[in-house]
Amino acid sequence: MNGESPVERPAAALFEDVVGQDRAVAQLAAAARRPVHAYLLHGPPGSGKRAGARGLAAALLCPDGGCGACATCRRVLAGSHPDLVVVERSGASLDVDDARTAAARAQRRPLEADRQVILVPDVHLAGPAVPALLKTVEEPPPATVFVLLADDLPAGLATIVSRCVQIPFAAVPPAVVSAWLVARGVDEGVAGAAAAASGGNLDRARLLVHDAGFATRQERWRSVPARLDGTGSAAVAVATELLGLAEDALVPLREEHARELTSLEEQAEASGARGIPGRRQVEERHRREERRWRTDDLRMGLAALAGVYRDRLTALVAAGGPRNPGADAERRRAVAHVEAVGAAAAALGRNVQEGLLLEALLVELSGMAD
Repeated sequence: MNGESPVERPAAALFEDVVGQDRAVAQLAAAARRPVHAYLLHGPPGSGKRAGARGLAAALLCPDGGCGACATCRRVLAGSHPDLVVVERSGASLDVDDARTAAARAQRRPLEADRQVILVPDVHLAGPAVPALLKTVEEPPPATVFVLLADDLPAGLATIVSRCVQIPFAAVPPAVVSAWLVARGVDEGVAGAAAAASGGNLDRARLLVHDAGFATRQERWRSVPARLDGTGSAAVAVATELLGLAEDALVPLREEHARELTSLEEQAEASGARGIPGRRQVEERHRREERRWRTDDLRMGLAALAGVYRDRLTALVAAGGPRNPGADAERRRAVAHVEAVGAAAAALGRNVQEGLLLEALLVELSGMAD
């Protein structure tokens, strides 16, 4: 090599969208150099799992071990390489039919590269499909590598977990999210607010900085206690407004989805395909992301509301003073406010009817009003 140092593979550029996950990136790079049959990337939404999976896939499919610059790397990172097969769930869970689709795709031969990568998101939602998925994952054809993604590791997933190399991802710390946004040209104040509200979800933080209504929504949630007058009609009116704000929050995400579809259409046209391959699955994914985004925005609003009541409780405790029935009742009421909001936030993850949940919460808070 004329005295030159060998080029490190895979290139760091393959993982440039994975932020604050140095350990995971090191594991992915090592996996690309000595691949096995299956990997499980797990961690909270927005922690970079999908970007990490695509970087790993690019390294596995690139003829030069992941150079980060060739057409293969670029197509894999863009999600348009035929040997990167993404099996999205078709419904609320990853069902048996989805597992069978993954199994069928695993049996085909690679179309261009020496191997193929089967990427299966949302494996934590496999449930009854675990046995069907397990059979394929534990003994795939030699030219197939599985990369599974999961938000968490429920007990029912134990058999699949045991067959895979695990690569954990953590929620990205707010300071890291903020620094990443600032490096991309975002104002420090805006970056800090978006990072604090993102809950370690880099995808959400990235879109929040372009969400003109974010600050207004947060302020409207913080003003809820002052607008509850003890009547059911006021509670319902406020709940209706908050649901409308959650719908407004979808605008930046829908714009990003539109850009993604446009890019996929251009790629399909350039390759001579008639329409976007797998368009229905892409649109289904978009709908799922919008439902999750809406729920997350409501959860952020509830966190802002809980903060108001928590500040009130802190002030009452700090004030101290002689114990008397009135002061004790006020402190108990503040605790009940915080607990009621926390219970509603927890219920959002159980597929409840959001309108009824908010109305019930605000009616409850109205009944506790000072």
